[in-house]
Amino acid sequence: MRIFSILLIILLSSISLVAQDITGQWNGVLKVQGAQLRVVFNVTKTDDGALKSTMDSPDQGAQGIPTTTTSFENSTLKITLTSAGIEYIGTIGDDNIIVGTFKQSGHSFPMNLTKDIIEKDKIVRPQEPIKPYPYHSEDITFENKKAGIRLAGTLTLPNKDGIFPVVILISGSGPQNRDGELLGHKPFLVISDFLTRNGIAVLRYDDRGTAQSKGDFKSATSTDFAADVESAIEYLKTRKEIDKKQIGLIGHSEGGLIAPMVANKSKDVAFIVLLAGTGLPGDQILLSQQKLIGKSSGISDELLQENELVNRKVFDMIKESNSLEQLNVDLTNLLNQFLADNSKIEMPEGMSKDEFVKLQISQVTNPWMLYFIKYDPSPALEKVKCPVLALGGEKDLQVSSKENLEAIKNALTKGENKNVTIKELANLNHLFQESNTGSPNEYATIEQTFSPIALNEILRWIQAQIE
Repeated sequence: MRIFSILLIILLSSISLVAQDITGQWNGVLKVQGAQLRVVFNVTKTDDGALKSTMDSPDQGAQGIPTTTTSFENSTLKITLTSAGIEYIGTIGDDNIIVGTFKQSGHSFPMNLTKDIIEKDKIVRPQEPIKPYPYHSEDITFENKKAGIRLAGTLTLPNKDGIFPVVILISGSGPQNRDGELLGHKPFLVISDFLTRNGIAVLRYDDRGTAQSKGDFKSATSTDFAADVESAIEYLKTRKEIDKKQIGLIGHSEGGLIAPMVANKSKDVAFIVLLAGTGLPGDQILLSQQKLIGKSSGISDELLQENELVNRKVFDMIKESNSLEQLNVDLTNLLNQFLADNSKIEMPEGMSKDEFVKLQISQVTNPWMLYFIKYDPSPALEKVKCPVLALGGEKDLQVSSKENLEAIKNALTKGENKNVTIKELANLNHLFQESNTGSPNEYATIEQTFSPIALNEILRWIQAQIE
């Protein structure tokens, strides 16, 4: 459920984490968007005595990331990771604590390092269920035969014996585990627990290439993820506890884009629920998101307009391009000209202009992003004939609810779908938390994982479909 965003020009970059013997493990805590992310630098010496290091981000499941440079002079440690625009500079004191600053893509954050292991703070998440559960929970695997990969997940059943309606949870963009874990929240675990306690079986699974699932996430697009959902349906059809005529899909964010794809191809889909699903083309989603989040972050209207202008040009180039090689050339020329016309933009320290441009281009030319920017969900929605519930949060700054719910409704109406429910829920953000501003900066600080109002809307609607 990551933010649908691109690191394009430093105007709207978002964080992606990411004795005088300096060797060893150095531990710090980076405070980003209201969350605390542990960062670990592992400093060692090469055979010729030079320093090298790797970086870990334990809370994001990343380990052993090779850094670009590591130096220690005059009690100052400097580590760079050019490909991610990261630089850390800190000075060690007599207490063996390094006081320094973590920089990424023009943003600076204070971060001190110590050799003491830092345990993750216990975050209060009152909705997270505690074992033992009052239902059957089973870890399972199923195969996407077309892709030749095995996916791992959890199937929860109201009771071990019986025949039950079931929903498959489809995650938003970015590598998600079966719980949809983000910033200490586990929304898919909460949804699964709630529905299973109320008589509905739930299958949730790790995205391909994530946690215990096999496959390559980085090369996959939404069509690949749709094929994974189709494989999940085929698996459920082999289970004697599942009502084969009552298999539904619940997709969040990008998952709300994928669910209609699958419903069009599989006659086994009885209903779909779209949570913050997209009804507008991908480029419009990104432009809207950048504007709304930028405005909430205090970026000036003038700067937002400049950013939108260059991004529109980038997206138009992508939509018109048939050659990745030529696209890279065109984007390079465009961004070089933009930087030449905007001399006030500063390059991240330790990164050349060419490296900076290449980094920005890489963010918009990976397979997933190219597909998303070009994709219009309307044709798929027009073909959906099964019942549809589409919910949006009034304060969603990532997938603006008013415009997208209207687009979803228009497409379903054009396709003459007679069973459609569209609702915008007051005060809810993109994660369906009750929020003050809707800003992603609030996600981690809100104790609530998923609004009970939204949970009950989903449950009541599903119950009406399976009666």
